[in-house]
Amino acid sequence: MTPLRIPARLPSLTGLRFPAALLVVCYHLSRQVGALPVLSPLAWYGRSGVTFFFVLSGFVLAWTYADSPVPAGRFYRRRLARIWPLHALTTGASLAVFAALGAAVPVAAALWSLPLLHPWGRATVMGGNPAGWSLGDEGWFYLLFPLLLRLRPGRRAAALCCAAGPLLWLAGSAVADPGLRSWLLDYLPLSRTPQFLLGVALGLAVRRGRLPRLRPLPAALAVAAFHLALVPWHLAVPDRLWYGPYSASQLLSAPLFGALVAALAQADLRGPGPLGRRGWTVLGDWSFAWYLVHEITFRPWLHRYGHPAPGLPTAAVWLLLAGGSLALAGALHRWVERPLERLLRGRRSASPGATGPHHPLPAGVVRPGSRAQRSEESSSLM
Repeated sequence: MTPLRIPARLPSLTGLRFPAALLVVCYHLSRQVGALPVLSPLAWYGRSGVTFFFVLSGFVLAWTYADSPVPAGRFYRRRLARIWPLHALTTGASLAVFAALGAAVPVAAALWSLPLLHPWGRATVMGGNPAGWSLGDEGWFYLLFPLLLRLRPGRRAAALCCAAGPLLWLAGSAVADPGLRSWLLDYLPLSRTPQFLLGVALGLAVRRGRLPRLRPLPAALAVAAFHLALVPWHLAVPDRLWYGPYSASQLLSAPLFGALVAALAQADLRGPGPLGRRGWTVLGDWSFAWYLVHEITFRPWLHRYGHPAPGLPTAAVWLLLAGGSLALAGALHRWVERPLERLLRGRRSASPGATGPHHPLPAGVVRPGSRAQRSEESSSLM
């Protein structure tokens, strides 16, 4: 039997980033711009896409560094180079838009967001760019990751992380204030840590061949079925109640997203699937910038034109705002995000081979300075 080859990147996971980001964008379009039939009910709790990215982040980082660990300082520098330049730029752009529209400018929250500390305070959680709250959680995960890699969490840790979501959701019954409960369960890094840890445990298990083979289609159908179930749940239970679907959509979905990520990673060991094609991976690479800029582009439009009429006008504005923000994200990725990341990582990380074709390697063989660089590019939140 021919041994499996360990690919330098997992292109299907890069491609999957785009549908997950699209889910988040449709969530914001539905709630901020206007609802569309069918699409909006399905995307009403699209913030669950952030849960996917937390699981994905843990998985890809574990995959990347399992056999090629680096000193903690170098790891932190790489991750800072990956997320901070675009975070700082979009935070400044968000503050400028707030000021131009005559809205209150959250200066204090923005300052806390620059060192990625904003989700630890209820008053500062949204930072200067509301979409950037999740980067504060990611910063906490990155801080923990070198220790987690030493501990090598296994299947028992994965099972505990799967149980943590329902337990946290049930614990929400003890918090009467909906705003406080939302911060504690949806934003506080400690509550989101099991999702990242689940990804780490699954990444190590798949890389070591210790996870039974999962199939992408059943995993994808399970994710779809969960989101379909949120529609009648939303109609039956208001979000302000602890047993409503708002927090549940994020806390209960992590095992399903984990199964999907693991299944696609296992499939990539045998060759990239449809999501690994270049068009999907390019859109996946743009998704981080898209996540950070899409809401910023919504605000001037709504300030100038207000909410569109229901039906076709709303659909047209959806296409305009989604398409325009995606084009802007592509430009930012090419001319801002990637050049600054290479600059901050140093000349060694910016070598031509770091972004060239992704050739598979035999199991256990690590090409110095290449696999870790290329695989890690897929591990940021977006």
